[in-house]
Amino acid sequence: MAQITISLPDGSQRSYDEGATTADVASSIGSRLAKAAVAAVVNGEEWDLGRSLPDGAQVAIVTADSDDGRHVLRHSTAHVLAQAVTQLFPGAKYSIGPAINDGFYYDFELPGGRTFTEADLDAIDARMREIIKADQPFVRDELPAAEALDVFAEQPYKREIIERVSTGAADDDDSGEIGGGETISVYRNTPEFVDLCRGPHVPSTSRLGHFKLMKVAGAYWRGNEKGPMLQRIYGTAWESKSALEEHLHRLEEAEKRDHRKLATELDLLSFPSELGGGLAVWHPKGAIVRKLMEDYSRERHTNGGYQFVFTPHLANGQLFQTSGHLDFYKDGMYPPMEMDNGTYYMKPMNCPMHCLIFRGRQRSYRELPLRLFELGNVYRYERAGTLHGLMRIRGFTQDDSHIYCTEDQAADEIASLLDFVMSVLRAFGFTDFTANLSTKDPKKYVGTDEAWDAATDALRQALEKYGLEYKIKEGDAAFYGPKIDIDVQDAIGRKWQLSTIQYDFNLPERFQLEYVGADNARHRPIMLHRALFGSVERFFGVLLEHYAGAFPTWMSPLQARVLPVADAHEPYAQDVVAKLKAAGLRVDLIDSSDQLGKRIRAAKLDKIPYVLVVGDDDVANTTLGVNPRGGDVERNVPLDEFVRRVLAEIAEQVAVS
Repeated sequence: MAQITISLPDGSQRSYDEGATTADVASSIGSRLAKAAVAAVVNGEEWDLGRSLPDGAQVAIVTADSDDGRHVLRHSTAHVLAQAVTQLFPGAKYSIGPAINDGFYYDFELPGGRTFTEADLDAIDARMREIIKADQPFVRDELPAAEALDVFAEQPYKREIIERVSTGAADDDDSGEIGGGETISVYRNTPEFVDLCRGPHVPSTSRLGHFKLMKVAGAYWRGNEKGPMLQRIYGTAWESKSALEEHLHRLEEAEKRDHRKLATELDLLSFPSELGGGLAVWHPKGAIVRKLMEDYSRERHTNGGYQFVFTPHLANGQLFQTSGHLDFYKDGMYPPMEMDNGTYYMKPMNCPMHCLIFRGRQRSYRELPLRLFELGNVYRYERAGTLHGLMRIRGFTQDDSHIYCTEDQAADEIASLLDFVMSVLRAFGFTDFTANLSTKDPKKYVGTDEAWDAATDALRQALEKYGLEYKIKEGDAAFYGPKIDIDVQDAIGRKWQLSTIQYDFNLPERFQLEYVGADNARHRPIMLHRALFGSVERFFGVLLEHYAGAFPTWMSPLQARVLPVADAHEPYAQDVVAKLKAAGLRVDLIDSSDQLGKRIRAAKLDKIPYVLVVGDDDVANTTLGVNPRGGDVERNVPLDEFVRRVLAEIAEQVAVS
């Protein structure tokens, strides 16, 4: 029999009989790998384990405990969900069911406008487990579009996807569902159930089972508020029982830490309905924390050689025509305002206005790098269904920096930016970082290949110099340049994408930015975008959940509360407050009209770092009873010593880098 040769990620080569599959490769390497394998990557594309390999293929096995492997598990479980629903609810229409971060969902339309109930979810769960126990194989097939339309004759949402793909009108959601090309890929579990999908899937349903259906929500078809309202079932799926249980525990912790809930309990901010969706008002306590964040940012930028600028909240539409936002981002902008001197838009970005500042006069190479910084308010029209507290909001403030430099300066500037970003994130208490490097989409980019290679290499060198773990996201960059995204891990293990460093070939060209070089010729600068917090509001929300509302002392709205045991101790308590305020601390006093225990509990619920109780001995000796958040109570602590201790603690927290 003829032989084929394949290459493995370590560079080694192996030979197999013609017709060998990726499952055969996994088995030949070891039984443990064969058991863990759920798919493979062949010549850069994801494949099912049962597909036969071509000669010369480069093969990497995907295991269930990897990010890619979990994606396969979740997508396969979503198919089983759709199969269970169509069996239990004859006539149900099913639309799309992708894997998402930590889980999956599937959207349905039930006959007669029926809605899913909690009992329905239990029944669906039970039927899914029957399907999994039956060990049904996932069988791939490829069909001409006309034949696929016949297969899904009773499924209007699937037919719409097929028609969009076959006519070239597909978007990312469509291609994610079935890919592109002349044929339509489908998967069957049984002769009765078939679904559109580009795959891959696990070999059979028995490879699944560690899942939980979470909730039902409404979802517009294709996210269009004028389209049909469907019912979305969310679920989560993992490679093992322990991984599932760990995730469910994280969700419980996350619910306790929900920033919307904490913001209300701690009186930090609110979202009044009178304002409209996605807009917040900041109460005094929340405003204190926000001011501390912004003041710290301003100080660090001042020390980092940035120049402060301010720009208006709206601009003539011609500005956004020049920047390209009206071509590429109009759906995310607020509607235009027609004025007597033109059409105006609320700004979605600060960068076009910063380009106008650069272009305001002739620039010399001696001024570069020019670092502009603004805490700039921007406005983006997020769909109502996507709004989520401070994490997805319509009006927010970016700590926005734009650096204009020469190509020769770019690598050093990026390295400096990365160091700056990491030191600030550490000051806010984050210690676990990863990064993604997004590279050129070969089908959509501006600039030359050589310039892209140089830019990508500059970003890569900065990451490697810093020793930061990173992943390459091939083809994921915006059309105007490669970028680095920094993820932080919070206290319960969730990852948040926060800071971005973006290389830009596009805006300097669109705005015809120039500087005079040492050769007296005019040159085009490189533009680097850098958002450190991302947005002040979202960063605040992440911090609130990370600390579960118990901000470190330097950031706490109230750093200490003084409680006199009885009325007789109140004059001394007032002296303590005056001394602490004189030292720059934020402190209040609650008189003895309520029982001491009740007042201490209230302070704990307010998550105040220090509760200071004063009684007879303290009045006599100028001391305090110190009840620290999360620590042991201390008696007879000299007042001056406490002040020195807290000020040292705050200085140490802010100095972290």
